[in-house]
Amino acid sequence: MTNSHPSASHPSPTTAEPGEPGCAGGLTVLDPPDLPGTADAPEGGTDGAEDGPTAPSASVQDRLAGRLSDITSLHEHTERLARARGLAATLDAVLASGAALLGASRGVLVTLMPGGGHGQPVGLGLDRASLGALETVPTEQSLLTRLLREHDRPEQLHSPDLAEDPAIGGRLRELAVHLGLGGAVGLPLATVEDGPLAAAVWFYDRPAEPTRCQRELVRRYCEIAALLLAKQLEAERVQRTTEALRRGLLPDHLPRTAGLRLAARIVPAGLDRSSGSDWYDAIPLPDGTVGLTVGSVSGDGPGAGPGSAPCAAAAMGRIRAALRAYAVLEGEDPVSVLGDLELLLKTTEPTRTATAVYAWVEPEERRITLAGAGHCPPVLVGRYGAEFVETSLSAPLGMLACWEAPGVEFTAERGDTLLLYTEGLARRCGPTLHAGQANLRRAAADAPRDVRIDPDRLCAHLLAVCPDPDAAPATDDLMLLAARFE
Repeated sequence: MTNSHPSASHPSPTTAEPGEPGCAGGLTVLDPPDLPGTADAPEGGTDGAEDGPTAPSASVQDRLAGRLSDITSLHEHTERLARARGLAATLDAVLASGAALLGASRGVLVTLMPGGGHGQPVGLGLDRASLGALETVPTEQSLLTRLLREHDRPEQLHSPDLAEDPAIGGRLRELAVHLGLGGAVGLPLATVEDGPLAAAVWFYDRPAEPTRCQRELVRRYCEIAALLLAKQLEAERVQRTTEALRRGLLPDHLPRTAGLRLAARIVPAGLDRSSGSDWYDAIPLPDGTVGLTVGSVSGDGPGAGPGSAPCAAAAMGRIRAALRAYAVLEGEDPVSVLGDLELLLKTTEPTRTATAVYAWVEPEERRITLAGAGHCPPVLVGRYGAEFVETSLSAPLGMLACWEAPGVEFTAERGDTLLLYTEGLARRCGPTLHAGQANLRRAAADAPRDVRIDPDRLCAHLLAVCPDPDAAPATDDLMLLAARFE
């Protein structure tokens, strides 16, 4: 195994003038080692001509053509990397392009986690079992670990034959034979500001060693890739943190109540696309009844859009907490609960609006009283089908000078399931809101009997079959709360 440092293993490239062939965008590709430099070309013309213009030799032409080909290839791969969307696509692009530049066939890449550990390995041409086997290599033998060191980190590693390399640990040599790995080339992806971010190792199927030009190209590529990867990893960390906080604003469990089985699902929209935040809740009340609610908060004053999603999520948490308090105080009167919530919204969140439905449920009697504020009508799934629970037409909270709407009261049959959902799910189920609601009701009615009688399976079924596969990426959360009377 050879540790390769550019200062030690690569001659310094000759600086090219802007107009010199082989130089594009400040990039100089090293001459292939078996070709002479430009200065080696004869000063006079060919065939002994002394006064004619200088004619480049065939070797110089070949070398310039090779330079141009290398620059073009590097440009194409960096463009492909720039088009990658998301961390997973970026890592796949790095592996694929590195393999193409080196002429390798397989590869593995790991990212460095904030705590210092390794993320899940990403493979190229390696199945899950092969990746798992490579993870059994002890830390002191791991090429990836060496490339991720904070200090004494090699700039490049390469071994012509892993199975026969005495510098390679026994376990890695054993795996090289078992997996059919020949030569290997490894590079870190690191920046000056962030240090090591990831490491990649590419494998040949037989003993092989890349040319000096190939090593230089992949090194240049990894320098560019590291800068893009740093941004992707930072965005991923911010999104994970925000999503964790966002989920922390929702119930971590649903209450267990005699005569009522509850289940819920939420698929949050990406914060880079969403401008609102949805909630669901099941609130056990002092008299043994339960308050069920779903809703959506949006708006942040002029210019509200995707950038306001984190603020909307925080507002959702405040509104949901207030609704829980109002439910405990006057839970059996949904109109009063939503009326109090509307007053709070206008007083403390004047730039926001919210849609909501709140249902007061008496499990033993299967009696339901509910009210909605600009929200999608619930669906009651029964033995013979599914029907909308028609709430009165009303505006969202915070839209009018004074919100008011009558409540709806009805009794469910034993075995019925009440579905509450937010607009985001309905819009994903069809080309229009109305069509999406109809498709959601139809999917619930057509669900197999063993699915309809299990609220958890029913939620999973509806989320699987309802969203339109041709729809654009979701800009609203997908939210569903199911309550089955037993």
